[in-house]
Amino acid sequence: MTQDFSKLIQQMMEQGTQMARMMNPATESFNPSAFEKFLPTLSKDMMEMWFGKTYNREGLDARTRLLVTIAALTVLGAQTEPQLRLAIRHALQAGATQREVAETIFQMSMFGGIPAMNRALEIAQGVFAEQAGNEDSAGDDA
Repeated sequence: MTQDFSKLIQQMMEQGTQMARMMNPATESFNPSAFEKFLPTLSKDMMEMWFGKTYNREGLDARTRLLVTIAALTVLGAQTEPQLRLAIRHALQAGATQREVAETIFQMSMFGGIPAMNRALEIAQGVFAEQAGNEDSAGDDA
C-alpha cells in the first residue's frame, strides 16, 4: 500500500467517524434503523458522487459499488438488515435492476450460506414491494 493510499484510507476512516459523531454523539448507541428512516434513499447524483467518484474516480460506478455492498452485507448475515435494505434501495436508485440485486444475493449463497441468502432475498422482496407500493401511491396523486 502506497503512502498516498494509506493517507486516503485514514482520511476516509476519520471522515466516517466524524460523520457518525455528528449524527449521534453517543456513537456506541448508534441505531442504523433510525438512520434508515431518516434517509431512506439518496438521489442518483448524490450516490454517484459519494460511491462512484469520491472513493475511486476511475474505478467502479455507484451501481456496481452498491451491488458489491449488497453481496458483502448478504454474507455478513441477519445483523445487517437495516444496512442491506438501504443498500438495495440505493442500488435500485442508481440503476440496478431487481434481477441484478437478486442475482447478486443468490451468488453469495456459496460464501454466506443458504440461510443468509434466503434472509437477504426476503429483505430484497420487502424493498421491491415497498417500491412498487410507493410507485402505485405516487400514481394515485396524479
